[in-house]
Amino acid sequence: MNRNIFSLILKATAVSMGVSTLVLNILGTIDVKGAITLLSIGVISLGILQLQEHRS
Repeated sequence: MNRNIFSLILKATAVSMGVSTLVLNILGTIDVKGAITLLSIGVISLGILQLQEHRS
């Protein structure tokens, strides 16, 4: 149960970082450094998820 919740949180984090970067870019309120930071958080979340699934 705990693993399922953790996996869901990681997936939601990755999706939300991508969506927020897209929206902020459309609105013109984000610079390149901020966009890269948000997308990096999403990629790191997906990496942790893959490592967790590989261990199981």
